[in-house]
Amino acid sequence: MGKAVRYWAVIPAAGAGTRMQADLPKQYLSINGKRILEYTLECFCTHPKIERVIVAIANQDYYWPELSIASHPKIKQITGGAERCHSVLNCLRVLETLADSDDWVLVHDAVRPCISREDIDCLIETLKEHPVGGLLALPVRDTMKRVDNHNVVMETVNRTGLWHALTPQMFRLAALTRALERALAQGQFVTDESQAIELTGLRPVLVQGRPENIKITHNNDLALAELYLK
Repeated sequence: MGKAVRYWAVIPAAGAGTRMQADLPKQYLSINGKRILEYTLECFCTHPKIERVIVAIANQDYYWPELSIASHPKIKQITGGAERCHSVLNCLRVLETLADSDDWVLVHDAVRPCISREDIDCLIETLKEHPVGGLLALPVRDTMKRVDNHNVVMETVNRTGLWHALTPQMFRLAALTRALERALAQGQFVTDESQAIELTGLRPVLVQGRPENIKITHNNDLALAELYLK
């Protein structure tokens, strides 16, 4: 009987979070007295199917050692890169020494603290036998507009078949590593893992997630996350 496929989590957390205009990176902002990154990591550290959590941290990150979860036995901390894709690739290279090439990797944004165990379970259950993998996503509900540089509407975009990409995004270790290496070699700084996989000609699957799985990008997202995390 073959070796059981395992599941690993990768959290790129080396970003500076410039859009928040905060005096510290947004993953270290607090909600209900706890750092955003702590909520995010907790969800993966306590998940029974996740073997280890590889976290990419900026080179001179003075906040990370202050987190009590930083010493969790499931967490392995490594140094991140210039962009998200570099940080993820750094994590994958470390995983190559721990995991098998066909093990699944779940890459999740550090600033999505409202991810639920149910969504992780649904992603794993839906994709565990899939040849490519996929990601959590939400169908676009609103009317979409394309604008010019001055925010003048150029056209209304048909929203049929349009989805918001969320995380986690789940792909096989070897396939994702190769896809990211290839994208970077071509000078493509992909904004998510699915894009790297798509560039190789493969077609990831969208798995509908929950709308609470928001990304903390702007200040008003904090209040919303606080509501969900209660």
